[in-house]
This record gives sequence, C-alpha cells and structure tokens, in this order.
Amino acid sequence: MAKYSLQFKLMVVRDYLESADGFSRVSHRHQVERGLVRTWVAALQQHGEAGLTPTRSHYTTAFKLAVLKHMYEESLSYRQTAAVFNIANKSSVMHWQQAYEQGGLPALARKRRGADVKQSNTRFRVESLDSSKDTQQALIDEMVRLQLENAYLKQARSLGSKQAALSAREKTQLVIGLRQNYPLAALLKATDLARSTFYYQSKALAAADKYADLKSTIKTLFERHKGRYGYRRITAALRNQGTAVNHKTIQRLMGILALKSSVRRRNKYRAYRGATSRTTPNQLNRNFSAERPNERWVTDITEFNVGGQKLYLSPILDLYNREIVAYELARRPVFDMVRDMMGKAFKRLRRDEAPLLHSDQGWHYQMPAFGRLLERRGLTQSMSRRGNCLDNAAMESFFAVLKSELYYREAFNSVAQLEKALRGYIRYYNHDRLKLSLYGLSPVQFRLKYSSASIANKAPA
Repeated sequence: MAKYSLQFKLMVVRDYLESADGFSRVSHRHQVERGLVRTWVAALQQHGEAGLTPTRSHYTTAFKLAVLKHMYEESLSYRQTAAVFNIANKSSVMHWQQAYEQGGLPALARKRRGADVKQSNTRFRVESLDSSKDTQQALIDEMVRLQLENAYLKQARSLGSKQAALSAREKTQLVIGLRQNYPLAALLKATDLARSTFYYQSKALAAADKYADLKSTIKTLFERHKGRYGYRRITAALRNQGTAVNHKTIQRLMGILALKSSVRRRNKYRAYRGATSRTTPNQLNRNFSAERPNERWVTDITEFNVGGQKLYLSPILDLYNREIVAYELARRPVFDMVRDMMGKAFKRLRRDEAPLLHSDQGWHYQMPAFGRLLERRGLTQSMSRRGNCLDNAAMESFFAVLKSELYYREAFNSVAQLEKALRGYIRYYNHDRLKLSLYGLSPVQFRLKYSSASIANKAPA
C-alpha cells in the first residue's frame, strides 16, 4: 500500500469537506482508493489531525475485547470502529472479530515468537488493563451476552417481528436454532422465556408440522422465480393456484425458511443535455394509466455494460397493463434501433388504434424522421420536461425492476449472454411475473382476462 504524508491526507479530506462531491469523485481526483478517503475523513472527524497518523502497536487482549464490545453495542462497521479507537487498519477489527468467533478469548491473545506450538504446551498470555480477574471475566461475559443478543435480534427480524411481539412458540424456535452456539440458560434469559414453557413448546414443535406442504410450495415458487418474489407476490401466486392463505403467514414461513427477495437498487438518471432541436409538450402529464390496451405508451433507452462492452435496450411499455409491447437490442444507440422497435410496435395496432407515445427529450425522439414515423401512423407524441425523470417514471420503474431482478443478480461473461438473458426476462416479465396492481396477474394474463381487444394483441416473444 502506498504511503501518504499527513499533508496529502489533510488536502484530500479538506477537498471532500469543502466541496459538494462525494467520496468517489474525490478519490478519482486525487488518484487514491475510495475506502481510504472514507477512512481519513472519519479519523479526522473523530480525533483531529492526530487521527491521520495512527500509531501501529501491539494491542492487548483486553483492548481488543473492549473494541469488539463497543462495535456490537453501537452496531458500528469495521471502518467506524477503527476510527473511534484510532486503529490504523479497519481489517484489524475484522480479524479480531473472526478470531474471537472461531476460537474465543485465547484466539485474541498474541503469541510470542518461538513459543512451542504443541497443543499440550500452548500457553496464552492474556494482558489486561485491570489486574483484577473479575474485571476480565466480566468483559468476557459481556461479550458473550452481546453476541447472543445480536444473533437473537437478527433471527427475530427475519420473522418480520420485534422481540416484544414474538410469541412463546416463535421464541422457542429461535432458541432451538441458537442452542448449538450458546448456553440454554443464557438464551432463556435473553428471550425472557420460562424453562417449562420452552420444553412445552419444544415438544409441540416436535409434532408434525402442519405447514410442511405449504413450506415446500413456497420454496418451489421462490426458486422458480429466482428469488425475485417477496411474500406478497408469493401470496398472490398461491391464491392463483387456489390456496387461500394469509400474507402474514407467508411472511412468517419465509422468515423461518430464510427466503428473502432481491432488493431493488436505485438507478442514476442522466437527462439528455445536448442541444434541443424539436420537442413536443408533455401531454401525458404523469397520467400513468389507461382504460384499454394501446391507448398510452411510454418508451426510453437504457444501457448495460459487460466487461467494457455496451448493450442498449429500447422498449415500449403499455400503461394499460405494464406490458412490453415491443423492444429492440443493439450494440450502439443508433436511430435504427428506435425505428425498428417502432416497426414492431405498429404491427400490434389495429387500424382504429393510435396511442399517445411518451418519451424523454433524447436525441432519437427529437429527430424529424421519428416525428414523421409517428405522423404517418397517426400517433401523438409527448415528451418529458427537460431533466425531469419523474415525467417518465413508469418506464424508469421498469428499468429498475429489470436491472435489480436480472442484471445486478447475475454475472455475465459476454454481451451475447446478456442479450439472451434479457430476451428471456422480458418474456418472463410479460407472461409469468405477477403484479399486485394487476390483481395478482401477469401483464398478459390481465390483458387476456379483462381486455375486449385481447384477441388482436399478441405479446412479443
């Protein structure tokens, strides 16, 4: 790792504090790692300039215990903990935690060089800030208690409940799961559960599980949709199969099975900043609904990156049922991509249908050729206001779902592999992915069930 002077660190930290830029831009500007900038800023804020010149020394076992105890109590990250105690490297805290969890207190003690490594003669030197053995034992007991409570609270959150709201049965399930790592007496004290109640509930749980079949079905649905479904969509899918079950039951069972859906990331929106040649008013005006298919469409272009190679997706989304009516993929964002997409979309229309088409102010949609394309078919063009992504929120929402459920979840080795996956996902999105706003149906199922014009419309492959 490169050595940086105190003056350089101060310059980088002041640049971050005095500018409106984030850690990434500041680190890029000074050619240092982003993590180092975060560490230096935290150290300066905690200890002043002295925090930028931490002393490297051998830490006692009692000090390591105190560091880990504070980290558990305050729920701090490794970087935050290192900043509080002015520790040179955050990885030291991580190694201490891993050593303690694997080997307990002896693993934190520093071995002398040349010491006999035979198990029978191994001796651990445990230094202490206080010579009293009672104080040292109190620290150890406190660490075990904090670890136990932290593990218990994590398990309780997986059930979707707070600790005080858990039933005796749920507490017993948590205790059984943690009993291999912690003493039963300590677990019962932490959960405020009587020993007699624990054994009574344990016996009841040992009986046949009435939710065994339901758990199996939930797990099958979760795996079929590659972890994209949370408990609400799992509930909708079960109801479509004729199984009437409360969503809270599904939430609790998914917590027991440790099934958690993917979390959607926020996409960074970059408005078109080029010269404006031809724009049209925002006739959609954020009315993201339609009474019939092919009444209001929205479109946009998004970019994917695989190993430095780009792939662009240009889809059209029908606001009636959020179905992708047409799309085109290309290695370059040329106008032909949008033109070919529109050609596919026109084939979906009957003679009496002429939807309103909304987009942002991208250069593709400002071209006279695009305007003439819509005019010949009788479509009405609408554009978002300049730099306002909320005017096209329905399309942005689809891109967010697509990337969180496919692009961010999987690793792609080539653009061709990603292109194949995108085509498969769009078909899955149209035909199989349930939407709660569509009464628990997929876009195509909703159109076929509720649209009188469904016979004339076919979903893209």
